Amino acid sequence: MTDLETFDTTVQKTNLWLKDLMDEEGWEDRHKAYLALRAGLHALRDSLSLKGAVRFSAQLPMLVRGFYFEGWNPSDKPERLRTRKEFLDQIAEYFPRDPEMDPERVARAVFSVLGKRISGDGIDEIKSMLPRDIRELWP
Repeated sequence: MTDLETFDTTVQKTNLWLKDLMDEEGWEDRHKAYLALRAGLHALRDSLSLKGAVRFSAQLPMLVRGFYFEGWNPSDKPERLRTRKEFLDQIAEYFPRDPEMDPERVARAVFSVLGKRISGDGIDEIKSMLPRDIRELWP
């Protein structure tokens, strides 16, 4: 691929995450899986404290970490997402032209992939930082 092991490894890991999401949802569209993963991660990031968001990022593959932080400016960070509705509304914003996308289903699928790809201790720590209303979306 790139002849740089670090880059090849992160691309391979990211593809596995996307494949997991595609399998979870029965999708064949890798771009749709990317958008769903990105939307779910952004909503998760915006539900955590600054410290929690950064700690969580350390558990992500390098490429996934890149789009997790894409467009994020912590100095101008709005209030954290506190409710299930706020969380799901943010995910829905990524799919304005796809009325068939169910943001709750996307959230649950992204959380399922995170549960599969991140160690149990890491997931437990993140879940404990979330408001109960959002934490209940975890499978």
